[in-house]
Amino acid sequence: MTDIAGLLGEEADKLLNHVCQGIPKAGLHVPGPDFVDRVVMGNDRKPGVLRNLQTLYNHGRLAGTGYLSILPVDQGVEHSGGASFAPNPMFFDPENIIRLAIEGGCNGVASTLGVLGIVARRYAHKIPFILKINHNELLTYPNKYDQTLFASVDQAFDMGACAVGATVFFGSEESRRQIQEISEAFAHAHDLGMVTILWAYTRNAAFKTAEKDYHVSADLTGQANHLAVTIEADIVKQKMAENNGGFKALKFGKTDAKVYSGLTTDHPIDLVRYQVANCYMGRVGMINSGGASGKDDLHQAVRTAVINKRAGGMGLISGRKAFQKPFEEGVKLLNAIQDVYLSKEVTVA
Repeated sequence: MTDIAGLLGEEADKLLNHVCQGIPKAGLHVPGPDFVDRVVMGNDRKPGVLRNLQTLYNHGRLAGTGYLSILPVDQGVEHSGGASFAPNPMFFDPENIIRLAIEGGCNGVASTLGVLGIVARRYAHKIPFILKINHNELLTYPNKYDQTLFASVDQAFDMGACAVGATVFFGSEESRRQIQEISEAFAHAHDLGMVTILWAYTRNAAFKTAEKDYHVSADLTGQANHLAVTIEADIVKQKMAENNGGFKALKFGKTDAKVYSGLTTDHPIDLVRYQVANCYMGRVGMINSGGASGKDDLHQAVRTAVINKRAGGMGLISGRKAFQKPFEEGVKLLNAIQDVYLSKEVTVA
């Protein structure tokens, strides 16, 4: 097992022993082996959705825990094939993406229509597929940032996917159209018995000031989560909160002083707890993204997993940190993330 405290270093005590006061653990619906029976079964989803959600929970090294470790590889479209796969060209071949998810012990693999479709008959029955149905793309010049449908819910169903994923850029000029498109797509996916996962990202140039990047503020990302669960996302993917006060600094929207003085502090676990609270106090699971690959990936991945788990989150979705390095190192990193969720010593704060 991974030496979690050792990897956290000087932050070990701060992260492993913190207790949330503003939004206590007692008010949360925390992940666990019985999450579908205890929490999800009371909603309006069809039995097929419950079956597919349980299928996700029952796969990989985290099977039976109620936590999720997902490999997402849609960056070939979202960024570019070169930017994504030049560091490790073997991943230009979609089969190696699926192999990494399987050998890395993931609950599922999320990718594009092309990547999953090209290997569906060989692998759709071996690991849960999550088809990402919309993307931004950066070949348009000058670059623009707009999520556009690249695939349909029916295509996901036909290839045997258990879930569909989509992104909404909340706060962007195009967000209202994206909300409507994805709300309709999610309703159709539920009709077909598939799980829905929303990448609930904030996106507006005004959200980044000279002082701070409020794209990762607890209050703005928390509201993005609240909009995501409103359109019936079953799982929300969110960037980990790193600061707070976006509404106040940018002087727009509506908020309350208690968000900043009572419900949260500047402790990273408290900031992420506010994100979880906006997912109906954990009734909808929130997974955090692993972020870009860098020089300290193992430490950063374990740190993110510890914060997510202790805040009441449901897991981690980590792509570039895993596939932009040698295959065995990618497997090791995914296993280290999973070790956090398997550890009985890392508890909900």
